[in-house]
Amino acid sequence: MNVDATVPQTPIRILRPLQPLTWLERAWHDIRIAPGIAFSHGLLLALAGWFILAVARHQFWVMAGALSGFLIVAPVAATGLYAVSRAIERGEPVGWSTVTAIWLSVDRRLVTFGLLLGLAGTGWVLTSAALIHALSPSPVVTPIDFLRLVVANRQSWLFELWLALGALLAAPVYASSVLAIPLMLDRPVGVLDAVLVSWRAVIENPLPMAIWAALLMGFTLLGLGSLLMGLIAVVPMLGHASWYAYRDLVPPATPAVAMARG
Repeated sequence: MNVDATVPQTPIRILRPLQPLTWLERAWHDIRIAPGIAFSHGLLLALAGWFILAVARHQFWVMAGALSGFLIVAPVAATGLYAVSRAIERGEPVGWSTVTAIWLSVDRRLVTFGLLLGLAGTGWVLTSAALIHALSPSPVVTPIDFLRLVVANRQSWLFELWLALGALLAAPVYASSVLAIPLMLDRPVGVLDAVLVSWRAVIENPLPMAIWAALLMGFTLLGLGSLLMGLIAVVPMLGHASWYAYRDLVPPATPAVAMARG
């Protein structure tokens, strides 16, 4: 694959503030076309979450690390959904072969990016553990300890500080990944270049991308708060919508880029 060195200079479209809402609507159009593929992705991620909870339900830091990594790497797991949306956009037939072709290609860029996201999740857990270990009145070992000593502790601002730290660390991860994976799927661009384009999209559209971040967080929390059952619908909705976020922000490839991809 020839890597296109001009991608970081690709113009970024300016969005309307509420344009992210249209991505959710278009996502449900794609889900109706290929519901089996869509909900299978959601079910697989929900099953992975249930497995994590079953194995680590009494070990808070193991569970926190596994769930953090799970949530951060989830955009990579949704690559098959991006491929389906791209095929629908092109008027191509859609089936499981659309998804398996992506995964069987073992794209090293996606693998590398997934590993980098995993490292980011690990960094968050270690930083979070250091903060709570330093400021918690007693050791946090189980999920109940976390709820009692951190969340419900009204004698300190530890929970609020923990949330603020999480937001501070999540912001660059979001800016780096919001467009990177669909871009790598669609064009012959390296990981660093894809991240640069993703950052530019966020910087040039601060309000719409902040709204999109809030929607991503809100629906994810709904999925998690429903004992992970909601992930079955939330994952395909956000996965397909993420493709349309990319499509609205980045203009279609020029003929030269299209030829390089082929």
